[in-house]
Amino acid sequence: MDTRTVVIGAGMAGARLARLLSPVCDVTLLGDEPHTPYNRVLLAEVLAGRYAPEVIALPPVPGGPATVRHGVRAVRIDREARTVHCADGSAVEYDRLVLATGSNPVLPPLRGTSGGLPEGVHPFRTLDDCLALAALARTGTRAVVIGGGLLGVSAARALAERGADVVLAHHGPTLMDRHLDPAAGDLVRAHLEDLGVEVHTECHVRGLRSGPEQAVSGVELADGFVLDAECVVLACGVRPRTALAADAGLAVRQGVVVDDELRTSDPCIHAIGDCAEHADTVYGLATAAVEQADALAALLTGTGPAPYTGTRALTRLTLGGAGSLDVAAFGDPAPRPGDDVVQLADATRGAYRKVVVRGDRLVGGVLLGDLATVGALARAWEGDDPLPDAPLLHLLTTDGGF
Repeated sequence: MDTRTVVIGAGMAGARLARLLSPVCDVTLLGDEPHTPYNRVLLAEVLAGRYAPEVIALPPVPGGPATVRHGVRAVRIDREARTVHCADGSAVEYDRLVLATGSNPVLPPLRGTSGGLPEGVHPFRTLDDCLALAALARTGTRAVVIGGGLLGVSAARALAERGADVVLAHHGPTLMDRHLDPAAGDLVRAHLEDLGVEVHTECHVRGLRSGPEQAVSGVELADGFVLDAECVVLACGVRPRTALAADAGLAVRQGVVVDDELRTSDPCIHAIGDCAEHADTVYGLATAAVEQADALAALLTGTGPAPYTGTRALTRLTLGGAGSLDVAAFGDPAPRPGDDVVQLADATRGAYRKVVVRGDRLVGGVLLGDLATVGALARAWEGDDPLPDAPLLHLLTTDGGF
């Protein structure tokens, strides 16, 4: 295999790949954050105060400073010279380059942000974002979370646990509507409201207002109403980070286009994780990032000839602490004509289970509360296996009917 491998991006995908390759080749991992690689999925636990930042650190990549370079941002790829140029003036040569640049938070074009984000306004994407929000959140802090997807719900719950007075503003009809059906979204809303979070759906934010010293003072809604705010979280989604690849002339659509060998339009350059687009799909999920890192490591080391054919990923959210809530979703929970739907709801306990069956295959599901069946259901969906010849209600028993 090629001896000099450079990985740009020290998130979950890049750090895992570097760790797998380091015993057999010369690896350099470039991360633009100053921190050691960490598990981004657990940022809400840090924001809630349950975990210290060091607890979410990923297993270390073997080697010294020459192997893992923190706070170093790659700014240009010279494909002809096979060299990565960095913002600090250094350059790193490669035989094989891997882009694991992740994604950037979507920052909506709100009024009051033309000169940059006011003080007290942060995305919820990095450990630095998390630490800045934690420093602002205390008992009675007026906090507004913009966006009611997975990140927004996690941030609202964590800030409420810090004692902040939280308002969650979401433009969709129900919370987490990209992953959950309306019934499950309503239960998530009830869970947040039980914690004191004020939830507004079908709510459009128009701008931010600033007070003295350019600190945020409010969030202006489309109807002119202003929510008082000392702290604002922008949880409006993410977008693949592709500028470096595009500037180098690589094929980019929504993400950096890769084939079944996770190879870009340059055969010496691969892409994995949130920045990669495989078979017209950008996953943006930790499961896919890990699977792609493992597949590429096997390919580059010659230990696994099977190509990467895609990820059938389960979306899972665990809201810990007092009154914890588990949510899991997979596939397509919206039935088509002729599909069978099995649904159980227990509003008293805040539990909900729904699966969609097409023919003899499980095609989607949503579970909230007790997730005892999720393992068996997820395995049946991921394997695309025929379901047992049993009443469909058995799918929602504690063993999934298997």
